[in-house]
Amino acid sequence: MEHVASAIDPFIFRLSIFVLAVFVGYYVVWSVTPALHTPLMSVTNAISSVIVVGALLAVGVALVGDDNGPLLARVLGFVALVFASVNIFGGFLVTQRMLAMYQKKKK
Repeated sequence: MEHVASAIDPFIFRLSIFVLAVFVGYYVVWSVTPALHTPLMSVTNAISSVIVVGALLAVGVALVGDDNGPLLARVLGFVALVFASVNIFGGFLVTQRMLAMYQKKKK
């Protein structure tokens, strides 16, 4: 049974998981009713905060030990940090605007 597992290329295996995750994510997000959009944005912000922690580790851990580390890993970690931060702040702005739609108007 071990020879079957070694016949699959790890890159193809990971790529197929990524493609399946894209399709599942697409159908999950587009099937959400508008009333559940705000809680979904909050969950997305929580996931992005985990990405920020991972990106900070990719950028900064090598610098703590006086080791430069691979430059590509640090650059990609910084790019991930920027994109996740934009996603978090944008998500909070969208959530704030959507919640403002449900508040009573002040006279």
